[in-house]
Amino acid sequence: MTDKKHPEETDTVSCEVCLKEVPASEARIEEASDYVRHFCGMECYNKWRHLAEKDSDPVP
Repeated sequence: MTDKKHPEETDTVSCEVCLKEVPASEARIEEASDYVRHFCGMECYNKWRHLAEKDSDPVP
């Protein structure tokens, strides 16, 4: 009898910035008031944060 190894299915989420699929357990999470955003790593999180701050700055 041969044992076939089947890959375990893992829940994945899309990075908010680059849309890369990452395991939910590995994603960085930013909780917003109504929903949760997922990021594949600190680089994408910092990029999103920088863009969010830029969008919220008042225009002179």
